[in-house]
Amino acid sequence: MTAPAPTRAAMGHALNHLLVPVLLATGMALAYLGGFHQPEPHAVRLDVVGDGPAVAVLAQNIQDHLGDRAAVRTVDTVDQARAALQDRVIAGAYVPDPQRPTLMLASAASDTTAVTVQRMLGPIALAQGQPLAIEDVAPTADSDPTGQGIFFYLVALSVGSYSAAIAIASAGARLPMRRRTLLAAGAGAVISVLVTLIAGPLYGALPSATWSIGWLAWIYTTAIIMIGIGLHTFLGRWTTATLVTLFVMLNFTSAGGVFAPQLQPGFFASLHEFWLGSGLVEAGRTLMYFPGLGIGRQVLTLLLWLIVSVAVVGLAALTERRRTASSAPAEQPADVPAHGGAHAARPTVEDELEESAIAA
Repeated sequence: MTAPAPTRAAMGHALNHLLVPVLLATGMALAYLGGFHQPEPHAVRLDVVGDGPAVAVLAQNIQDHLGDRAAVRTVDTVDQARAALQDRVIAGAYVPDPQRPTLMLASAASDTTAVTVQRMLGPIALAQGQPLAIEDVAPTADSDPTGQGIFFYLVALSVGSYSAAIAIASAGARLPMRRRTLLAAGAGAVISVLVTLIAGPLYGALPSATWSIGWLAWIYTTAIIMIGIGLHTFLGRWTTATLVTLFVMLNFTSAGGVFAPQLQPGFFASLHEFWLGSGLVEAGRTLMYFPGLGIGRQVLTLLLWLIVSVAVVGLAALTERRRTASSAPAEQPADVPAHGGAHAARPTVEDELEESAIAA
């Protein structure tokens, strides 16, 4: 006996909605495992401190031993190596000494990179039977021991932002685009303030420059929300999957919060150069631990994404006006919304909000 038509329709509806979770699980497995499961250093910059033939030979031996995992050079003084670490030019420096050699690191730049460098250079001293001293020239704060507070701050901002985008785009679809845009800016401000209060004053995960980072977070969240609102005009219920792909799968894995790009596959390392999350993470890390360095490049990255979001919203508004004009009858019925385009009358608001919650 064949199933009644309503049952088949309900089953088809359920299977259709299962596509998003299945695609999200597949995409997250590809992104997270691809970006994080096997960190491998490549061309990590290392210094050997000293001059003379013996130091040059040592540096060459280290280079030969590490191969393409490292890029080794020599510098004359400890001060030069320390300055290079504080300027985030190198990842570590080895200071040879007959009694006790020293490995200089900057854990605030990347705790996982510092650990990796220690594993790379530590055996050199051990092979000579010498104890190795560790000098951390840029340590993290006690309230942020791994230096990854900025990354988890990014995670909270991102989940709140793409969820807000779906909420505004779906539940507010009848509003004119300009009002949805104002809601995006307001929601971005609220999310940024609340998350910054929790990350900074409450937990100390942002030990300094808290509100400077908070201003950058507002640019970050507003850009994501506006991109989501604009994309919803074209993608409808597929907006959630698209936002998760852009601002979770690719964003978290390329942000540099867990592993620096020198420890990641080339694809994620290349995304780090211009992706939205890396702009916020690197700007925040610099403001907290390397205040002498500029953040102009990172701020430019955030602003360019904000400009992209304005362009997406503008294109969506134009598309909605054209759809409304082409589909409006001579006398529009009172129960047909005047704004919101083709998606305004869709009965899938709850479905989209639920999918957003599943993705979070």
